[in-house]
Amino acid sequence: MDTTTNGKKMQGTLNALLHNEAAVGILLLACALIAVAMASFPETAWFDKMWNKEGSITIGDFSIEMSLRHWINDALMAIFFFVVGLEIKKEMLIGRLSSLKKSALPVMAAIGGMIVPALIYTAFNAGNPDSAKGWGIPMATDIAFAIGIISLLGSRVNPGLKVFLTALAIVDDLGAIIVLAIFYPSHALHFGWLVLAGIILVILFLFNRGKLDNRYFYITAGLFLWYFIYMSGIHATVAGVLLAMTIPSKGHSGGYNDSLMHRFERGLRPFVNFIVIPLFALANAGVALDFSSFAGNGIPAVSLGIFFGLLLGKPAGILLLSWLGVKFKMASLPDGIRWPQVAAMGILGGIGFTMSIFINSLAFSDPNITDIGKMSILLTSAFAAILGIIALSITCRTPRTAEEMQNH
Repeated sequence: MDTTTNGKKMQGTLNALLHNEAAVGILLLACALIAVAMASFPETAWFDKMWNKEGSITIGDFSIEMSLRHWINDALMAIFFFVVGLEIKKEMLIGRLSSLKKSALPVMAAIGGMIVPALIYTAFNAGNPDSAKGWGIPMATDIAFAIGIISLLGSRVNPGLKVFLTALAIVDDLGAIIVLAIFYPSHALHFGWLVLAGIILVILFLFNRGKLDNRYFYITAGLFLWYFIYMSGIHATVAGVLLAMTIPSKGHSGGYNDSLMHRFERGLRPFVNFIVIPLFALANAGVALDFSSFAGNGIPAVSLGIFFGLLLGKPAGILLLSWLGVKFKMASLPDGIRWPQVAAMGILGGIGFTMSIFINSLAFSDPNITDIGKMSILLTSAFAAILGIIALSITCRTPRTAEEMQNH
């Protein structure tokens, strides 16, 4: 009996850890610090070279070969985008974005948090062909870090704030995916491969319409979809989002909880949080913190665009569009949330780690500019995290009781 009870407790503890947002943020931070440390010393140069080792999959006459870093960025990250796509779909069907009333404020906030940073970056880099394409870098919010920081404050944070930031980040992810698909192709577009990808997508939607519930049909078709998208020139990770849109959202009972979509999301989230994202950080966050690039000619325009785009543009855009939405009665603030707290959330929105580094790797052809961009993202995200948690602590000084929430 005791053994069974202890086993259940251990399983419950493990499940709680695997779905703990603070743990995900802490692990991601640790991996980023390891990558930076390994890139900062000549003795550990082997670590960066390791990710450039080639690996291939060969089946008969078919073969696909990429570096280990590209296997992570193009293949494993497609699973990350698949889970993101499932979350977006869920929120649009039954969650925070399922009605105009629920979605208006986070949608407007996210739009502001994407447009203003992109404009600020462009203002610093307009006319420079080497860095102008980086305008998508400061548009993204890292939900794992941001939610992880909120979780550290526990009950001091109004639950509505967490809901608001999560919904905002989901819309933000959707915007980043659209930007990625349209403006950051991995190579020249090939129409024939796109046609094949379209055929697979039609087959997947027929699976959905036929209420096919066998995951292996979707996985098999999804692998073909990924390969055709990869060969087409559109970044292969977009295949993950497209596949997610075709997964059935209703089970045999007609509800979400026994659906294939729910099983995929629950099964893959721990793998994505504790394997895929940490591997991405280890393979892509490595940059020696060498500030010689900032000497002589001053701070590079890339750094200025990223720094001010994330640290000022994000909170300014989120706060401005949120305020306009409420002012013109297109949206309303959730109960118990005040404008200073929205501003604090906006600062946390400036944590642009995962998606920003992802876009940074696609935006520039010059590896020196890529490294400057990466270093700028890391430093700015650190500033945003520190300032955000301070601002959140000040604006959420004491836990709110139910009575206080009702009287607000």
